[in-house]
Amino acid sequence: MNLPQLLQDKKLVIFELDNVLYPEKDYLLQVYYLFAQFIEYTEQINAQEILDFMRVEFESGATSQLFEKTAEKFSIDVKYKHNFDLLHQTARLPLKLLLFQGMLEFLQSLVVDRIKIYLVTAGDPEQQLNKIRQIEWNGLGEYLTVYFADELNLQKSEIFLKILSDNNLAPQEALVVGVNNFDKAQSTLINLPYIVSLEIYR
Repeated sequence: MNLPQLLQDKKLVIFELDNVLYPEKDYLLQVYYLFAQFIEYTEQINAQEILDFMRVEFESGATSQLFEKTAEKFSIDVKYKHNFDLLHQTARLPLKLLLFQGMLEFLQSLVVDRIKIYLVTAGDPEQQLNKIRQIEWNGLGEYLTVYFADELNLQKSEIFLKILSDNNLAPQEALVVGVNNFDKAQSTLINLPYIVSLEIYR
């Protein structure tokens, strides 16, 4: 990808978080690890077996009702669903979350070129903030402006418009970096240039 050409006439870039700037699995698998350790401590059920089961379910894409499946498999009391959900929001991870190397370099180039960086992320705001706090930003955190779509109760396209308006920019002066069809559709609604994150560091 020709980055200078990509960023020609761009004044700001808007990113989603999960699987765009870092791999979300790095967060979730650590949450599952902490939950498995908690259950082993409280119920004396082998943590490694729980973690292995949850990892297989995750890697197969069967994450829906993951707690319920795990609870049934290991006879875990449903009262621990609260702990499972709470860990997603507040877990202190054993390891820092690392940005994709290509995205780290891209973000650094934006800072050097004085192009503004915005993060517009969907999902539970508390959980998303917890992820952001545990990413190793390599000094880039101070350059981020973050919007939580669910907290604002707005569509991403509406937040994009607000960002453009606040910066007095036309759509062609900005760029959205995402990873799914929803992000692309939200950008297309307001004629914002869009690129899939993998295209940046392929």
